Amino acid sequence: MDAINQFVLAGAVLLLLAILASALSYRIGMPLLLVFLAVGMLAGEDGPGGIHFDDSGIAYTVGSVALAIILLAGGLNTRAESFRTSLRPAAVLATLGVVITCVVTGLFAAWVLDFGWLEGMLVGAVVGSTDAAAVFALLHAKGLALKERVAATLEIESGSNDPMAALLTIALIELILAGSAAPGWATLVLLVRQMGLGLLAGLGGGRLLVWLTNRLPLERGMYPMLILAGGLLLYSLTTVLGGSGFLAIYLAGVVVGNRGPRESGNILQVHDGLAWLAQITMFLMLGLLATPSDLVQHAPAALAIALVLMFVARPFAVWLCLLPFHFPRQEQAFISWVGLRGAVPIILSLFPLLAGIPEAALILDVAFFVVLISLTVQGWTIPVLARVLRLQVPPAPEPTERHDLAASDAAGRAFFGYRLTEHAPLVGQDACALHLPGTARPVAVLRNGEALAPESAGRLAAGDVLYVLARQADSAALGDLLVTPAAPAYLDKRQFYGDFVLRGDAQLEAVAAQYDLPLPRDVAGLTLESFLATKLRRQPVAGDRVRLGRLEFVVRAVVEGRITQVGLRIPTHLDAEP
Repeated sequence: MDAINQFVLAGAVLLLLAILASALSYRIGMPLLLVFLAVGMLAGEDGPGGIHFDDSGIAYTVGSVALAIILLAGGLNTRAESFRTSLRPAAVLATLGVVITCVVTGLFAAWVLDFGWLEGMLVGAVVGSTDAAAVFALLHAKGLALKERVAATLEIESGSNDPMAALLTIALIELILAGSAAPGWATLVLLVRQMGLGLLAGLGGGRLLVWLTNRLPLERGMYPMLILAGGLLLYSLTTVLGGSGFLAIYLAGVVVGNRGPRESGNILQVHDGLAWLAQITMFLMLGLLATPSDLVQHAPAALAIALVLMFVARPFAVWLCLLPFHFPRQEQAFISWVGLRGAVPIILSLFPLLAGIPEAALILDVAFFVVLISLTVQGWTIPVLARVLRLQVPPAPEPTERHDLAASDAAGRAFFGYRLTEHAPLVGQDACALHLPGTARPVAVLRNGEALAPESAGRLAAGDVLYVLARQADSAALGDLLVTPAAPAYLDKRQFYGDFVLRGDAQLEAVAAQYDLPLPRDVAGLTLESFLATKLRRQPVAGDRVRLGRLEFVVRAVVEGRITQVGLRIPTHLDAEP
């Protein structure tokens, strides 16, 4: 019993230290996952903690389950619209991109480590995929709001490229053990089985989970646990059958998150906390597994591999894979740089260790070093690079509170609570005479601790909390009316989109006539939507820009793939760029 209590005590201390250290990381901009990894390394055998942990089997099991929980939460927060925008480029990056990265990095690793080409390719396969935990954590840190096409491509890629990396790792290990020089048809069959079973299990299992959630009468706190248990069942069953459990649980999360089951708000909130717990646990354990003295010994070669991966292999793979999709150069550069390595390379590097590959210990050290460099150099610079490349968009206003209606005929309705900011458009208006979007209507006003009916609340004031009954589909428009998010000046909506908001079906000729702007003959009869679609040559997202003479048109809203609102920026605003 004493040993168990000591184990619990050590785990609680490490968890608390990691959480406290995360508060410091917010002040200095340090990536959280790097903090958790560093705390684990300090607690390890070469650090002040002196904890000896070298069980690769436990590390692999715990890491895999934690990664599955993180992927489930990531899927729950991925909108279906993102797939319409970014599924094809993300799928190419998750398959062909991993192969290209593996080949380029592997050939260099074979040279610098004096390995055979198969062993070098194994190093490339281990570090070839981006990490979902790292990408999800860093893209959502500090309210970083990116253009949907960029964020969705990165998230979908990181959530779905693990099967290809695992396939390459397993295939190369089998070739090394068998003494073969080239993969056969079995490798292709393995890939099809991994992807196919993962796809079917994820989509079918996600629908089943939604059906169960909507029909089982459970305690409110049990619905998130139902999704967790169902997701882990899908992950493990798919893995046992030879498919990709990681792909299955991610897709199941996407299905559940977009079908809005009962208690969806509660489910999202609980799984957000579970994902953070899984990330902390996984990176603390992987930090304990590392031996810093060994990392230092192999640092020069590992650093060279990390630099080739970041500056050669990943950019080349991104450029080649995104070539058919007409991504702007700024977006390609950002996607290349956010090829973050995290837990997945370390977990994959345990495969050779478990298989008894002679070079396994060195491969593990190289993977650790690559992860440290990636989280430090790339992770620390993501917000700055997003601003420099102008890929940020004004953050979407979020409600202060949300309470979903549990009735089966609620049709996605919920009570939303908004704390009114000083410059919110509806401040100063009569609470009982508000013009709200869709079927939304005010229910109550909380002022100075007192709940008031809209009829007796009078004019709304900054600091009031307005409760509204509305559909989820109207929440974005409600936020624009009731909240002014805290954002840097360069992300102010008027400066970002311009003073004037135009409809997507407005005639370009009419707009040009207002500003005495000559039009080329080939665009004279087009609507704004058609003109922008012609110039962009890709699926439009909010924040896309097209210059026409002295004016700049900025896509402001896209509904079901169609541009519905366009911002018009005039030269004075163009001169005010940060």
